[in-house]
Amino acid sequence: MKNFSIAGLQLNLASLDNRELLTTKIKSTVSRYPWVNMVVVSELAVGGPSRSIEFSLDSNLQYFSELASEHDIWLIPGSFYHHDKKRITNVAPVISNTGDVVTLCTKIYPFAPYENGIEGGDETCIFEIPNVGIFGMHICYDLWFPETSRALAMQGAQIIIHPSLTDTCDRNEEKIMARATAIQQQCYYFDVNAGGEQGCGQSIVIGPEGEVLTELGSNEEIALLEVDLDSVNRIRQRGIKGLGQPLKSFRDNPKYFESTKNKQYLETLGKLEIPKKLN
Repeated sequence: MKNFSIAGLQLNLASLDNRELLTTKIKSTVSRYPWVNMVVVSELAVGGPSRSIEFSLDSNLQYFSELASEHDIWLIPGSFYHHDKKRITNVAPVISNTGDVVTLCTKIYPFAPYENGIEGGDETCIFEIPNVGIFGMHICYDLWFPETSRALAMQGAQIIIHPSLTDTCDRNEEKIMARATAIQQQCYYFDVNAGGEQGCGQSIVIGPEGEVLTELGSNEEIALLEVDLDSVNRIRQRGIKGLGQPLKSFRDNPKYFESTKNKQYLETLGKLEIPKKLN
């Protein structure tokens, strides 16, 4: 495996129209850290919550593909709303260092009931970088569903990329889940959150035994990681600290959870809606 380094840009973003800012920050990152192979930006970084065509995937994909090729970097420029036949999804492109769109990651779980009108995807996102390893990605609220990260790990993902846009008071809970995900799936977890008007920052990078490698504050910062994916394979084979081997255990007994849903109980939870004032 060759060395592979990732830079996560936690940027002070305006609520919308950040393409020029992203361009400047990506270029300055590559100039300052010429050894970086991949740059990752937070969810909806360019357009924020706007669903304008100007900030859509189709309006920006070619631009960032050319930027990736120009600077010889793998690029995940955050996500974009994608308008397709009266359906809007939240999609993050994975662009290779030659400017090719390797895959598109569609957010599986929109932040319902707050992110109204956005439909979720139905496929996990896996891609392989030759001579490096297998990468997985899920977006923001997908973190809250351990089934998404387990699906990525069971397809071989050795690192999970997580572009996020969180500006709420539950960021600490998300960081706890990020660490738990790395431990449960025995992988790197690379979380990049927005700053400025869009988010509260506090991006975090976790190692495959749950160790916190980098934890940013709320200001504009860059998280840097040189991945050692051989260590992921070793930990998955030998166990975390030579102990737990959860992927093997789940591999050998995956069917237990297929029939555990109690539909009658789940109906008692009520509708998926914004909470009302208590009487």
